[in-house]
Amino acid sequence: MLKTLVGFGGFGLFWGAWGAILPAVRNGAGVDDGELGIALLMVGLGALATMRLTGYLIDRYGGVVLPVVVVLFGVTGVLPALAGSAVTLSAALFLLGATSGATDVAINATGSHAEAATGRPLMNLAHGVFSVAVVVASLGTAALRTAGADAFLVLGGAGVIITVAGLAVLAPGSRENLRAAREPKAERRIEPVLLVFGGLCALAYVVENAWQSWSAVHLDTSLSAAPGLASSAPAVFAAAAATGRIAGNALLRRLRPVHLLVAGGLIAAAGSITAATAGSAWLALIGIGVAGLGTSVCAPTIIGLAGAWAGPARRAGAISTVTTIAYLGFLLGPAAVGAASSAWSLPVALGGVAVLALVVAALGPVAARQVEREPAG
Repeated sequence: MLKTLVGFGGFGLFWGAWGAILPAVRNGAGVDDGELGIALLMVGLGALATMRLTGYLIDRYGGVVLPVVVVLFGVTGVLPALAGSAVTLSAALFLLGATSGATDVAINATGSHAEAATGRPLMNLAHGVFSVAVVVASLGTAALRTAGADAFLVLGGAGVIITVAGLAVLAPGSRENLRAAREPKAERRIEPVLLVFGGLCALAYVVENAWQSWSAVHLDTSLSAAPGLASSAPAVFAAAAATGRIAGNALLRRLRPVHLLVAGGLIAAAGSITAATAGSAWLALIGIGVAGLGTSVCAPTIIGLAGAWAGPARRAGAISTVTTIAYLGFLLGPAAVGAASSAWSLPVALGGVAVLALVVAALGPVAARQVEREPAG
């Protein structure tokens, strides 16, 4: 359990710092907004290149993969601060994305393994730790920037912490699963049920990242909120998500995962439609918080269901498939909202996000039935 929480905490630490230090990285590389947008796409491309491979490596070699990819993530995290052009920034972000995607799969696989081994819910708590780390790192980076820290100091410091954690906490005992990993494996193939889990998780990520990315813009442009109030929207969403995941983990001691998933989707839909149709910024902010509470439990619960379906022999491979598909939703969600906003309006586009949350709630029982009817063993 400790390895899972430390892994998610380190992951959140970096990405929280990254969001706050991005303007300094942009200035250091000397790129404009268009060049920065293209460079940021490299993060997603790098992640997609390694996520499936990481699942296979974990199924083949066991727990030794986790500390290796975490250390590599910590090392590559500083590279964007060294970039001096659009080309070098793009290359740095591709490498960062590759190690980030590998780390994402490894920590989720470790969490799913811990859930199966202990019989206790963990995934929502782990994702909650990630959200808390994002908020803390964002605030800490803001303070460091105010004190004059540059991108190299911030990203280098985060990289050192992550690397030390990988060596000191994650590496010890990592070879314990190697014997199990060398047992004969079932044929590698993408089962249709994994496409169901992955598609459902992608929808959950569309809802989550849509509000994370567009909440401040919605308050600013749709509702003419004061800059300070509009800027607080992503933090409100992130704090609500952290609260929802920690609470959701506790609720799983009393509720079945499918019930939590359905409730999360319904709550996310209610919050989304409230925020999208609100006539005041404060009401929209409340809706954004409710959406954060609801959507926060969806993706971790779906990933946990996929791990339960796969069984120990193929758990990492199954999770890598699901998270790879889901990551497409995470990447494309904000762009889809932008396109819909251009065609109609931002409130209409965000109202569509509420519909997607309802779809997650409606399809949750379908995915859960696969765990009962088609165990991979």
